[in-house]
Amino acid sequence: MVRTTVGVLRGGTSSEYEHSLKSGAALMAALPEDKYDTRDIFIDTHGMWHRRGMPADPARALAQLDVVLNVLHGGVGEDGSVQRMLERAGVPFAGSRASAAATAHNKRRARETLQAVGIQMPQAVSFSIGIDATTAEMARMVFDTFGPPYVIKPMAESGGHGIRIATTILELPDALGDMLEVFGGVIVEEFIRGRESSVEIIEGFRREDLYALPPTHIELPDTSRVFDAPARSQTRIATPGNFAHTEKEALMSVARAAHKALQLSHFSRADIMLSHHGVPYLLEVNTTPKLHEDAALPQLLDYVGSSVREFSEHLVQLAR
Repeated sequence: MVRTTVGVLRGGTSSEYEHSLKSGAALMAALPEDKYDTRDIFIDTHGMWHRRGMPADPARALAQLDVVLNVLHGGVGEDGSVQRMLERAGVPFAGSRASAAATAHNKRRARETLQAVGIQMPQAVSFSIGIDATTAEMARMVFDTFGPPYVIKPMAESGGHGIRIATTILELPDALGDMLEVFGGVIVEEFIRGRESSVEIIEGFRREDLYALPPTHIELPDTSRVFDAPARSQTRIATPGNFAHTEKEALMSVARAAHKALQLSHFSRADIMLSHHGVPYLLEVNTTPKLHEDAALPQLLDYVGSSVREFSEHLVQLAR
């Protein structure tokens, strides 16, 4: 039997490097050796590509592969950069095309696309470095649009990295300055009180065009004002979440609508806040699957009677 050669792209330069390594390891362990010849394509924290443990330029690393599975979380793995490389190399790969991934990763562009089709999102104001305004003036622009508390996010990061909470307008200028200095772009959202969830979408799974796994409930730490690595370690994920049937249907409907509106391919995960009034507010959409031990996806697959192996093989078929 001729085996399919599958390159698993993992690591990367983002803050989610360690989780990406573990997701890639889970994929390689899940693909059965009698059907797949897996190749570990590793990108280190400096952006250097490696194949068979040796440094290699991207073209060489991608040579003679039948399929690539990309589990680079955040950064170049989700902003369209790696997808453009794969498209130029002509290697079939699982996941969204470069332009769609880039749009989803940029919170301002994604918001424009999603709101254009009527998807409910928190009010927001965005700023980029170089704007002709002081941080105090930016804070006043936000306050004139909506009141505190505020959620301050990097313009193009995923996994909740760098998120801060400002409970008053007085805290906002410093938070804006710090965020612009580190990330170059910032988006300030209104704080929606409710229950946060995520919904994972898989294309062509179980005879459904857009199969939605049961919504999870993400229990965030109550007192953190900076959603950094220590704060994220306090997060608890209930899989599946304890939502009423109508709430589940509403959450899954939003996730499917976002996947279609952003023209994503094969897989996506929508983070959604279900307000105390029962209104789902889409927060953001991620485009690469997380399969490490702390992620919800492996648990959800098991809950619905599937497995990481079935999911991995399905990704290979989608790519081909």
